[in-house]
Amino acid sequence: MAWYGPIVPGRAGILAPGPAVTPLQFILTILLLLCTPGPTNTLMALGGYARGWAKALPLVGGELGGYLLVIVPVATLAAPFFEAYPQAYMVAKIAAVLWVLYLGIRLWASTKKADDDSAEISLRQVFITTVLNPKALIIALVIMPHGDLMILTPWLLLFAGLVLLAANGWIMFGRLMRGIRGFEIQPVVIRRVAAACLLLFAIILASSSIQSLA
Repeated sequence: MAWYGPIVPGRAGILAPGPAVTPLQFILTILLLLCTPGPTNTLMALGGYARGWAKALPLVGGELGGYLLVIVPVATLAAPFFEAYPQAYMVAKIAAVLWVLYLGIRLWASTKKADDDSAEISLRQVFITTVLNPKALIIALVIMPHGDLMILTPWLLLFAGLVLLAANGWIMFGRLMRGIRGFEIQPVVIRRVAAACLLLFAIILASSSIQSLA
C-alpha cells in the first residue's frame, strides 16, 4: 500500500505533492519525529519523573488528542488552504513560539514544592503544547495521506499506536531517571532543566521562522 498526495515544501516555499510512502516508511518516519526531543516530549519526561509511569499515563491522552485535533482537519480539509497560503503555516509557528516561551518561563519561575510536582504538568498543558507543536503540521502536511476520513482512518489508527508507544517511552525515560540508585535531583533542578529545554526550542522555532521570512 502506498499513496500520493502529501504536500511538501518545494522551491520558493511553494508546497508540492510528495512521493509515495509505504506503511513501513510511514512507521519509521513517524517514530523518528515522535522520538525527537521537543516541547511535548519534554513535558512527558518531566511528568514521568514527577508522577511515575502509572500516574503520568493520562498525559498520553493529551498528546494524542492534540495531534489528532491538528492532523484530522488539516489532512481532510485544510491542506489546499496551506498550499495556497503558506503564511498560515508561519502564523502557526509564531503561535507555537509564544506558547512554548510562556510555558518555559512559567516552569522556570515555578515555586511549587516537591509534594506538588504531580500537579506540575497537566493534561491541558500537554494538549495545548502538542496542538502548537510544529510536528503536528509536519505530520499532517507531509506524511499523512490527504482525503476523506475513510482514507485516513487506518493511518490514524496506526499513528495513534505509534504515539502511545513513543509517549510511554518518554514517560518511562523520566521515571527511570528518578529510579536510578544514587541518582537524585532536586525537583526544582528538573523544572529548571525542562524550562531551559523549552526556551531553547522556542529560540530554535523563532530562528527558523525568521530565516523563512528572509
